[in-house]
Amino acid sequence: MGCIALFLALFFPRVILVLIWLFGGGWLQDSFQTQLWPVLGFICMPLTTLAYAVGWHMGDGTIELPGTVLIVVAVLIDLGLLGGGTASSRRSGAARRA
Repeated sequence: MGCIALFLALFFPRVILVLIWLFGGGWLQDSFQTQLWPVLGFICMPLTTLAYAVGWHMGDGTIELPGTVLIVVAVLIDLGLLGGGTASSRRSGAARRA
């Protein structure tokens, strides 16, 4: 079950965030002080938002070393996905013009 959840979180983090918000029993509300951060995270960096909530609950209300590592990896994945999409669209646009 854990591997399936990890697979879904990596490929569909927005879906997992919505499911946690609907069925998580306050999981996101406990991790964040306001509703603004989860909404911005959903839009901009969904995997990082999910990793922060997991790291917060792993450390029982604090972010410890395993949670920090998880968050850093999630930030790198989020930034890599965003940057990779821009680079590939530039390449495909250049190929169409040539």
